[in-house]
Amino acid sequence: MVFKKLMQAAGVGGPQVETVLHNPNTTPGGTITGEVTILGGKHDSDIIGVNLALKTRVEIESGDSEYTGDMEYAKKRIAGSFELDDGARYAIPFELHIPWEAPLTHLYGRPLHGTKVGVSTELEVARAVDATDLDPISVQPLPAQQRILEAFHNLGFQFRNADCEKGRIWGVHQELPFYQEIEYYPPAQYRAGIKQLEVTFVSYPQSMEVVLELDKRGGAFTEGRDAFSRFTVDYASVNNTDWERQLDGFLQQAGRRKGFF
Repeated sequence: MVFKKLMQAAGVGGPQVETVLHNPNTTPGGTITGEVTILGGKHDSDIIGVNLALKTRVEIESGDSEYTGDMEYAKKRIAGSFELDDGARYAIPFELHIPWEAPLTHLYGRPLHGTKVGVSTELEVARAVDATDLDPISVQPLPAQQRILEAFHNLGFQFRNADCEKGRIWGVHQELPFYQEIEYYPPAQYRAGIKQLEVTFVSYPQSMEVVLELDKRGGAFTEGRDAFSRFTVDYASVNNTDWERQLDGFLQQAGRRKGFF
């Protein structure tokens, strides 16, 4: 194993940490398991606690500027206080729940460029906290999410990018302080009115909200505008709907309402 030195909290020669995930693949609402191993340094250390933090790269607007940072949105303490002798090895098994609203990182086994999710291990020593770099995890879509994304693919939409933005969606219950946008280029039949489609999932245990944002293509003398559509998908009955036809109807309705088509 490759141990990561934690030198800020405990000083040079302090403890080192290695986090091993049994399987980095999961889904929203799923779990990941693994083991954290702490290797004692050149002197005894009083460990106050060991935490796991789930983090995602998020775009954050501040005034007129925008920046990207790793946002923490789930944390679990996996060990309390103990004394770590010099050179000793201390292993902690863990299980970490993945929030239902966690952003997707992969589709069809391929990464969604623009989204990064990972686990950071935090070691509390002498009232200071030090953390490892992110151990990446792969959040695969739920069957219902995959079905919706397949329908867009079948309609001819081409994946462009995926990112997470800090904020709230009006009218939608969110537990997390950010949401993911999966962006698509439109096919020919929508291209005259739509510049880009953004798909957001807000998932719960039995159902999910799907939010569509259509960016209108601006003309020579007109500015582009946005149109929204939102609908609920029940996991138990997701396969009972012709989603290609349903999504086309949502897009046409939203576009006509805003004068896109």
